[in-house]
Amino acid sequence: MNVKSRHHLRSDAVDDIADALADNLGVELDADSFEKVEFEDSDWDVVLVDGEPFVLYVESEAQGASDGGGNAAGAEPFLTVQGANVHPPEKHVVTVDTGAISFVSDGADIMRPGITEADDDISDGDLVAINEEAHGKFLAIGRARTDGSDMVGESGKVVESIHHVGDDLFEFSV
Repeated sequence: MNVKSRHHLRSDAVDDIADALADNLGVELDADSFEKVEFEDSDWDVVLVDGEPFVLYVESEAQGASDGGGNAAGAEPFLTVQGANVHPPEKHVVTVDTGAISFVSDGADIMRPGITEADDDISDGDLVAINEEAHGKFLAIGRARTDGSDMVGESGKVVESIHHVGDDLFEFSV
């Protein structure tokens, strides 16, 4: 991924990120710098937090026009896999068993049989962080396709993978 541009975010954009992460994930980001990175060869909208790619903007399901700040209307900030591992979310977490790790790490959507636990506060359409039960490491970011109370079960896809360990964004470094 080749960097096209990189610029510091205004304080109101930083406040929006901090509020969204605190409200949705229970995460407090204490950082000195927030820089938005645009890529020549990728659609990812990434924010470097003290130089590390810890935040990405994920487009809402109802994609729309730009909000004037370079983000698609309705795009919401969420932690990257790296960000989740450094600043572990307290909410919107889905835990998978060890048998699911290789599939999730390869970008597969998350299926009910691999899930051991999901937060009850998750609603259909919410962004979620996927971690594994053995070591608590985060493997992916995805979008819930059902409520958290309905995720554990016998069959069916319940989380659509958006970003995972080993993808281009995970491999990106400044």
